[in-house]
Amino acid sequence: MTTANKITILRILLIPVFVVEILYYVETGNELHRLAALLTFAVAAILDGVDGYVARRYHQSSELGTVLDPLADKLLLVSGIVVLSFDHAPRLATIPLWLTGTIIGRDLLLGLGAVIVRLVVGKLTVQPRLTGKIATVFQMIVVLWILLRWDVSFHGRFLPLWLLGAGLFTAASGLLYVWDGSQQLGAHPASLPAKNKNPDKRG
Repeated sequence: MTTANKITILRILLIPVFVVEILYYVETGNELHRLAALLTFAVAAILDGVDGYVARRYHQSSELGTVLDPLADKLLLVSGIVVLSFDHAPRLATIPLWLTGTIIGRDLLLGLGAVIVRLVVGKLTVQPRLTGKIATVFQMIVVLWILLRWDVSFHGRFLPLWLLGAGLFTAASGLLYVWDGSQQLGAHPASLPAKNKNPDKRG
């Protein structure tokens, strides 16, 4: 259990705090709960960079870390998006279900694909895509924009753009990862046509 992994686990432990503070704000309208949710989200996001730096600086990269780090990112974002998909008016804006479905569907599809590739090929090679990083940025903007209540300040002018960007880049990154996985499957001998084991005998 390296220091980097301990920081990642702390990020995961902050997720329930983040969700609970949002729910308390929706129920009570107390601004302190909204600020606590924002602070928790910000700390978890900052720690994402900290654990990466520690892992690289002190050579603490581990197989556990390669699993926990992206898991912590996904849990934080998906938790925020799912909670904000419910109708919390008039306190908070609502994330449309089509975006929530796109994000969750992409992650489920990629998870299933990763299992299939590992079972067939024995090893999964993940090549980070720029579209995936942009999708993550858009998703974070959507969550922060709603929690900061900027949709109210800007009269909802920009939130539809962030929602559309998040949806488009999430779908595009999912398709590209599916393409990468199909290429790995196609290059493996198990995907090739079976050879004729009983060739015709001559003579």
